[in-house]
Amino acid sequence: MIKTISTREVYRNPWTRVREDIIERADGQRGIYGVIDKDPACIVVPLERTPKGEFVYLVEQFRYTVLGRFLEFPQGGWETVEVQPEELARGELQEETGLSAGRMTHLTDLQIAYGVMNQRHHVFLAEELTMGKTDLDLEEIDLLVHRVPVREFEDMLMDGRIVDNCTAAAWGVYGIWRNRRAGV
Repeated sequence: MIKTISTREVYRNPWTRVREDIIERADGQRGIYGVIDKDPACIVVPLERTPKGEFVYLVEQFRYTVLGRFLEFPQGGWETVEVQPEELARGELQEETGLSAGRMTHLTDLQIAYGVMNQRHHVFLAEELTMGKTDLDLEEIDLLVHRVPVREFEDMLMDGRIVDNCTAAAWGVYGIWRNRRAGV
């Protein structure tokens, strides 16, 4: 077990807090642990079923930290601890894609990159989708929405066109949920 001896915040902005903790390991040796704290977020699996097949909606946006454009499920947070997870998921879905969900199912909660970051990620399935208007943040101004057949989406996960681990994890959780409902 690791014990926290002291903690100090070394950086803060509206989205992120970084702290440095002095820790003591079980063997008595001390060290430093850097932690990124972020408010809760959500990721939404927008699934559309039609007579022509199943489709998911992805967003494509520039991710500054890795200097590239990437495809992923709609996701994000509102920079506050006090938010209802479903309200957050519905809001992020509408803001980024313009979609509203007639049915929203909470699948699970995950932690994002918990080796360095403390952030809960609420995973939702959005169904019975209807299109409306987006309401993009400044950082999302170049965001594009893609409607993709499920098979192509899965190919994209496997061939490296989608590299977002949260998107892959959310799809895996959805697959388990779907199989359990089907009795598989």
